[in-house]
Amino acid sequence: MSMLEVEGVSKRFGGIQALQGCSLSVEHGSVTGLIGPNGSGKTTLFNVVTGYARPDAGTVRFEGTAIDNLPPDRILALGIGRTFQMVRIFPRLTVLENMHVPVRRQGLAGVLSGASTHEERARVLDLLRFVGLERLKNEPAGNLSFGQRRLLEIACVLMAGPRVILLDEPGGGVNPTMLRAIAGHIRELNGQGITFFVVEHNMGFVMELCHRVIVMHRGSVIAQGDPEAVRRDPAVLEAYLGE
Repeated sequence: MSMLEVEGVSKRFGGIQALQGCSLSVEHGSVTGLIGPNGSGKTTLFNVVTGYARPDAGTVRFEGTAIDNLPPDRILALGIGRTFQMVRIFPRLTVLENMHVPVRRQGLAGVLSGASTHEERARVLDLLRFVGLERLKNEPAGNLSFGQRRLLEIACVLMAGPRVILLDEPGGGVNPTMLRAIAGHIRELNGQGITFFVVEHNMGFVMELCHRVIVMHRGSVIAQGDPEAVRRDPAVLEAYLGE
């Protein structure tokens, strides 16, 4: 059974058909890439999967259970984490305080109170060490470089203990050195059993990192397979060259 299944999903925003009968699956333990020209529906699909948008038709299943009518917090609790094109952190909070947000149920007041368990504090420091931000733990997050903010967002997602992580353009605005670091973290986490579903425009990053690549165009899947097969697919070339 696939870990994540999207079946016949459609979504319209006014006169724009963002998704049209989109169907795909993500296998347990994989790093799956999702590519396509601008406007092909990739981020809309992520929003549907993670509960930020409701599909007009179709079904999304996580480990066999339908989740397309659940809110984002319920979907996160099931084990599906995500990052966003525009990094979502709290710039006025410290790096350390940002890390506590995903596991607090009482909102920012609870985060700012400083109350946390020994286990939670230890996990925060372990994850900051993992992404190379431990030395910056007391810095306001707004002082971080863009690449460091990406790493902080990934670390925050990991605080919730997800089994699958959807990354929306992790390489966007990131320099090559930081991108290599992000790729290394993804490989290490994948080796620990976390599944990844990655939207990215950097083809070198996708082709080197992903086990399988899915291609979208105009709201539907037009090709899928191993990176080399997708790279040679005439439908993929036409979709990109047509843009």
